[in-house]
Amino acid sequence: MVIKLENVGIAVRDLDAAIAFFTDLGLTVAGRDTVSGEWTDTAVGLDGNHANIALLQTPDGQGRVELFEYIHPAAIETEPTLPNEIGMHRVAFSVDDIDQALAIAARHGCHPLRGVATYRDVYKLTYLRGPSGILVMLAEELKKG
Repeated sequence: MVIKLENVGIAVRDLDAAIAFFTDLGLTVAGRDTVSGEWTDTAVGLDGNHANIALLQTPDGQGRVELFEYIHPAAIETEPTLPNEIGMHRVAFSVDDIDQALAIAARHGCHPLRGVATYRDVYKLTYLRGPSGILVMLAEELKKG
């Protein structure tokens, strides 16, 4: 069996704000749509499923994030996920300049949870809260190649 990661799906409060954040970081919009109907009810497991979606792609074409803004059923607000909670909790991106990425994030009101750390002189990295409280990890490789 061949398996490949297709994308990471994230429900957001404001699709346009989330798209602006991720495209400013360097992702591109590969497509947008509004989905509803029996096929979405079946696939997602929600009756009356209706959502605006956007598929974003990393510049290398390998990573994708699918954003959902639910129209029906209504989105359910939850507390922001903590880094130590069980379950899916963050999306991580490699960047070539973490300071530049953080400046872009700051323009969207998104700042590191605590600061930027260095892991074994290999990575500078940080977690920040993106749109809708999404945990986003940014990492810059220090030893290229």
